[in-house]
Amino acid sequence: MLVSENTLVPAMATTDFLPLNGTDYIEMYVGNARQSAHYFQTAFGFQPLAYAGLSTGLKDRESYVLVQDKIRLVLTTPLVANTEIGRHIDVHGDGVKAVALWVDDARSAFEETTKRGAVPVFEPTEESDKNGSVVRSAIKTYGDTIHVFVERKAYQGIFLPNFVAWNPSYQPSDLGLKYVDHMVGNVGWNEMNTWTAFYEKVMGFSQMVSFDDKDISTEYTALMSKVMSNGNGRIKFPINEPAEGKKKSQVEEYLDFYGGSGVQHIAVATDNILETVQGMMARGVEFLQVPSNYYDSLLERVGQIDEEIESLRALNILVDRDEEGYLLQIFTKPVVSRPTVFFEIIQRKGAKSFGKGNFKALFEAIEREQALRGTL
Repeated sequence: MLVSENTLVPAMATTDFLPLNGTDYIEMYVGNARQSAHYFQTAFGFQPLAYAGLSTGLKDRESYVLVQDKIRLVLTTPLVANTEIGRHIDVHGDGVKAVALWVDDARSAFEETTKRGAVPVFEPTEESDKNGSVVRSAIKTYGDTIHVFVERKAYQGIFLPNFVAWNPSYQPSDLGLKYVDHMVGNVGWNEMNTWTAFYEKVMGFSQMVSFDDKDISTEYTALMSKVMSNGNGRIKFPINEPAEGKKKSQVEEYLDFYGGSGVQHIAVATDNILETVQGMMARGVEFLQVPSNYYDSLLERVGQIDEEIESLRALNILVDRDEEGYLLQIFTKPVVSRPTVFFEIIQRKGAKSFGKGNFKALFEAIEREQALRGTL
């Protein structure tokens, strides 16, 4: 926890035993996949891609797959009682179950991680249909979250075997979301170092940056965080844990309502955050608001930027700078009923960091929402 926010920690000069091409898909277990799909289409501009359920031979669940550029979101709901999916929803509410990682060799990924201590979820399994075959394997990570390794070089289908194209008449336009920038996990007290060690030893990640409770704190609450990244930098997983404060922090609130560790937020990138956020607001997405005086000294803090200050103020978009450039970011309110999962919209203009200069304003905004919920 002694590394400054803008200090990059070099990776060990070793062979990458777990080469990752990127995020393949994110699967959420939800109470009503059909309605959730409608929400993400309407509010976030995701496009319908694929479906699996009763009409494709599944009897216990159905899944809707949405896509926007390189982001694939899978929404899965149980169709019968007493399933593992249903129990996950009972405990956690709607939430992320699987963070799937695109690999060239799912068998090697499974072997390399399990021999380093990963707990297996399922062994390499080949799934086939007329469009070819996909190999998938999976391991456990924090809480009930899993990582699925997906090898799809021999597959030409729409998504995965036994999914069919989903082409409804309702197809709102996209909103310019491009790819998953990073995904943040919240873990329990004194568990951050355990899980950063997991990513380092089991998956070959290195620590990019570390924040302690002096970096991420307000008058009332605090948390600690470390950012883990794979060798090529395409996968970045910040890991948060609570820190002692006068009141209940956002991480504590998450852990209480989620029922343990899990994915807190998904950061998705855009090339034009002003247009993206304007479009999302017009479609009903609610974002955290920061005090207007945040913008009064913005240029003094971050220097010259391309955007008009008043445009950023009107939309509550935050700005921060590091040695490489600057970034713009904004955070939605929770997108599910429990105060757990939310999204970050981010545009990077050279910056490689995570907005340390915005932490105080952001967490004070979260605290205001907690106070309204009565959970601060």
